[in-house]
Amino acid sequence: MNISFKKLGLVLGLGLTALGYANAQDKMPAYPLITHNPYFSIWSNTDKLNQSVTHHWTGKDQSLLGIIKVDNDLYRFMGEASPTYKTILLAGDEQQYSVRYQMETKPADGWEKPEFNDQAWQTGMAPFGDSRAKAGTTWTGTDIWYRRKFTLSEMPQGKLLLKLHHDDDAEIFLNGQRISRQRGANGDYELIPLNDDVKDRFKTGENLLAVHCKNTGGGTWIDAGFVTEIVNDAQAGVKTAEQTAVKVSATQTVYSFKCGPANLRVTFTSPLVMTDLALLSSPVSYITYQLKATDGKKHNISIYQGASSNIAVNQPWQQVQTSAYTKNGLRIIKAGTTEQPMLQRKGDNVRIDWGYMYIAAPASAGAKQYATTDADAIASFTNAKYDNVASTGKQLMLNTVIPFGLVGKDALSKYVMMGYDELFSVQYFGTNLKPWWRNAPNASMEGALSAAAKNYTAVIAKCNATDTKIYQDAYKAGGEKYARLCNMSYRQSIAAHTLVKSPQGDLLWLSKENFSNGSINTVDVTYPSAPLYLLYNPELMKGMLNGIFYYSESGKWTKPFAAHDLGTYPLANGQTYGEDMPVEECGNMVILAAAIVKAQHNPAYAKIHWKTLTTWTNYLAEAGFDPGNQLCTDDFAGHLAHNANLSVKAIVAIGAYAQMAQQLGDAATAAKYSAMAKDYAKKWMAKDDAGDHYALVFGNNDSWSQKYNMVWDKVLKLNLFPQKVYDTEMAWYVNHQKEYGLPLDSRKTYTKSDWIIWTASMAEKKADFDALVNLVYKYATETPTRVPLSDWHETTTGKQVGFQARSVIGGYWMKELRDKMTR
Repeated sequence: MNISFKKLGLVLGLGLTALGYANAQDKMPAYPLITHNPYFSIWSNTDKLNQSVTHHWTGKDQSLLGIIKVDNDLYRFMGEASPTYKTILLAGDEQQYSVRYQMETKPADGWEKPEFNDQAWQTGMAPFGDSRAKAGTTWTGTDIWYRRKFTLSEMPQGKLLLKLHHDDDAEIFLNGQRISRQRGANGDYELIPLNDDVKDRFKTGENLLAVHCKNTGGGTWIDAGFVTEIVNDAQAGVKTAEQTAVKVSATQTVYSFKCGPANLRVTFTSPLVMTDLALLSSPVSYITYQLKATDGKKHNISIYQGASSNIAVNQPWQQVQTSAYTKNGLRIIKAGTTEQPMLQRKGDNVRIDWGYMYIAAPASAGAKQYATTDADAIASFTNAKYDNVASTGKQLMLNTVIPFGLVGKDALSKYVMMGYDELFSVQYFGTNLKPWWRNAPNASMEGALSAAAKNYTAVIAKCNATDTKIYQDAYKAGGEKYARLCNMSYRQSIAAHTLVKSPQGDLLWLSKENFSNGSINTVDVTYPSAPLYLLYNPELMKGMLNGIFYYSESGKWTKPFAAHDLGTYPLANGQTYGEDMPVEECGNMVILAAAIVKAQHNPAYAKIHWKTLTTWTNYLAEAGFDPGNQLCTDDFAGHLAHNANLSVKAIVAIGAYAQMAQQLGDAATAAKYSAMAKDYAKKWMAKDDAGDHYALVFGNNDSWSQKYNMVWDKVLKLNLFPQKVYDTEMAWYVNHQKEYGLPLDSRKTYTKSDWIIWTASMAEKKADFDALVNLVYKYATETPTRVPLSDWHETTTGKQVGFQARSVIGGYWMKELRDKMTR
């Protein structure tokens, strides 16, 4: 399908030009490419699109490979060939295996040597671990040792890697010699390069792998194997396209390249338009290619787009099946695991391995589609061998070739679509829920692709309008650097959620607590994420609270305070977090309900849940002013009694409840709780006053913290705390910043960037706001940690401490929310 470049260029370029930096080279820790939900989320972790393999947000390879052929010359503009591996000794994720093992009691010296007599040890199947080790042997203790004999017919060739999943500390021995020692837990199978001399320790015939793992707390897991990397020289002779620009807006990432005598622009568009739920929930993204010659001549050009079947697996050694066909005027190729374990895998560092990935292009574009092994993908394009040669296998590549024909100064544009059909997205209290788009009558993936193709121009225009609005709204609220931070965070925050409808008919906008603990619909993840959704669609904000309200109101959760979460993604069957956060979650739910009421100028949502809100507010009235030794949302910092910022949350929540009572016409209740909140605020000021600042905990004037919860006093216009408190705190904050931002509190030098933006949003002076926000921008553009933006970083170095790709950076919109709510 040819599209007029002049017309499409206007559509695709209008939004970025309107943003005021059309020629800028944007800088991000990682660049969003395909972003829909926690499972369908592909990123580039380098400044140049062709500098590395593209990844899922967890860091696993999910290769998108792009090559342009200009006459007889090939230029790679997207990704790199993903490495492929040969198994030398399989691990338990591929197949169970038997070992000799001993738990808890330390074995005699020499246990790791081949000649050691292990006949008294137990025999069992690996892997070993907690409930995740369903196919192996349960181990939840402190220490385990195991010995595994295996036979090789030939010595390993090529680069050798240890395949290891450990929780926690692991020692690995080969034929009596230690070859690796790994501390902590890695959360998933990791390929660890080994020195070349380790290969010499193998021998033909019988070998011994010996492993010791020590559990230092929490989960348990140990499993190990060996692989070698297969050398692939298929890219020999392929040149590297010269990237000349990359521009990021709310819904699109645009790359520009020079490919010999042709210029190429590649646009990734994920239509995350929050005001349009049908579009927001669409499982389809676009990749648009725009071409023109630069030397006054015409050149024969074609585009190759590869997409790895790893997009549809949790681990690359899972078997997949592919098929290619034509339907509704589209060329379509799809892939999915042969196993299809629907909703059977839960947890944090995991990827989807059910449902199907799709690549589609209009048949009128003359596209050719076929599947190959990853290693054969480029060679098949180079040699124009487009047969569908691989229907079943591992690490396959879904290939699409789009001929442009002769391209001159009058440029042309074509596109492909990438989609993912989860079939079912989550399980909600025992019921499997379809993705939102599948609730439409006769919904099918082919129908979704067909609609995306039919509406291509209109969708791109809507995305451009969204991009312009997001940038301009943020620029007006906080200036250029603030607006760019909002651009960086828009797709990341949205793509950490999935949209479904509950059996009760409620909208559910469910988050995954990415690289934190994998919880689904965590209340203290909802809380920092809220500003973005309150601004652009409060119905989505309700969707973040609906499940928690249902959990309590259905009687499934019986405690007099709000739950922490609904389970572990994708299973929302009840809280799985090991400890409650009573003041934290009650405060969050009450404040956010009040924010919804204010954003919609309608108390209906509060009225529906008034009994529950009253129970939670009464809990805060009793336990919130001087909290006991509880966790708060910053649980990584540990328990803290007399937490002044948590006290602020309780006070503001009580005031917010009073405000909702007033809006519901209950003057007596409003007066009672308003007086209580004001009294608590007055007592708080006296109890926490440390002179030139307010303390982290009551009674310790040498401590301090960001009082980010206080921002809601401003946003909701509760007027509980006088301006003197804000002025005192802001003066302290500005003078206690490090190179990459304001520390969270006096205990450590690390910080949370979402909380910094909340803290900055309390400022009355733009200079104070800029002082705090500019260092967050400095972190986001200079951090050496190349992952989707981490909200938890070290202020002295800019390095990630933990967390990545989380929804909480929706909190960056707090300044804009305050401006809108207080007009």
